[in-house]
Amino acid sequence: MTAKTPDVWLPFPAEELEGLPGSFRYRRWDGEEDFPADPADCVFYVTPYMKSQAVTVRPLARMPGLEVVQTLTAGTDHLLGGLGALPAGVRLCNAAGVHTASTAELALTLILASLRGIPGMVRGQDREEWRFGVYEALADKSVLIVGYGSIGAAVEDRLVPFECGPVTRVARTARTTARGPVHALADLPALLPGADVVILATPLTESTRGLADAGFLRRMKDGALLVNVARGPVVDTGALLAEVERGRLRAALDVTDPEPLPAGHPLWHAPDVLITPHVGGSTSAFEPRAKRMLVRQLTRFAAGEPLEHTVLVTG
Repeated sequence: MTAKTPDVWLPFPAEELEGLPGSFRYRRWDGEEDFPADPADCVFYVTPYMKSQAVTVRPLARMPGLEVVQTLTAGTDHLLGGLGALPAGVRLCNAAGVHTASTAELALTLILASLRGIPGMVRGQDREEWRFGVYEALADKSVLIVGYGSIGAAVEDRLVPFECGPVTRVARTARTTARGPVHALADLPALLPGADVVILATPLTESTRGLADAGFLRRMKDGALLVNVARGPVVDTGALLAEVERGRLRAALDVTDPEPLPAGHPLWHAPDVLITPHVGGSTSAFEPRAKRMLVRQLTRFAAGEPLEHTVLVTG
């Protein structure tokens, strides 16, 4: 009896991914109501991109033969609630590196736009107002990067030409890099008072949820800018609102809690807050990088080789 060819579920048409191994049957599914085939035949599930948690986890309970769950995001927090339905031994892999360039670009955009008063100038242009004045430069500003993975390092790469002041790096554990030391999260209380700009680029985990709470924000210096390109719940929204509404801190947020930010939420009109709608990775750079990563992963999977970016294994 001929063995059944296993299925791979992709959010892209297979013909758009050059170099896919021929040992699988490729099914396109990007979160539609109907499944493209029997989920029980799927061995490698690439999750839909930027869909809700409910949509993303919906097929998991019906995939008893699943071996790999591959996200198209660096974060995997939107999947953790559905992994309990899977058998032991399923590998969860993220898309580390796919969004690095785009997210780092946006972090720099948010910093420059906030410091140079660009949101106010755009509003002034709408009203035909010439808003001349003296604005802040990134040059000579001290920067603290909280979350020094691939995105944090890429942000620093882009800061170098702007002649900013010292860059301080923080990650879950301390280590040394070619650029200098990386401090542990436990060092944050001592580091925050010295930073003009604090950039959050951490994954959302139990240790980072609510990391930027009232105590964290209180330690930031007067007038400092908080930039969040991580996940909304890394910041305590109520505590941030209290600080920006009294004019002590500024914020530039690509992610919020709640998200999407509902109409009428006070963050929309809080002073010195710039908001973008979670578009750090949603650029023209995403698809080509995502497709190349999937071809690499599936080629490794077909050959029985270790996969890249394995975050955890179930069971």
